[in-house]
Amino acid sequence: LEWDRAGVIYALLSGGLTSGIGYALWYAVLPRLAATQAASIQLSVPLLTVLAGSLLLGEALTGRLVITGLAILGGIVLVLWAGKKA
Repeated sequence: LEWDRAGVIYALLSGGLTSGIGYALWYAVLPRLAATQAASIQLSVPLLTVLAGSLLLGEALTGRLVITGLAILGGIVLVLWAGKKA
């Protein structure tokens, strides 16, 4: 394992920048959501991370990931749909 000083700095800066943008967007949208909606949508973060890893880094998108991703999205849809009916 070799550490490249410039690489470490770029990683920290890009991570901080993308996290900052993500948090800014989330907290801009959050006041417009009900607590149940916000909690349910928050559960999509691991799925989005897997998709980003697959698209940007070429990580394998296995059948298990697809099935669990669909289960996550299905659960979110059910909660949001039930909230609209109430």
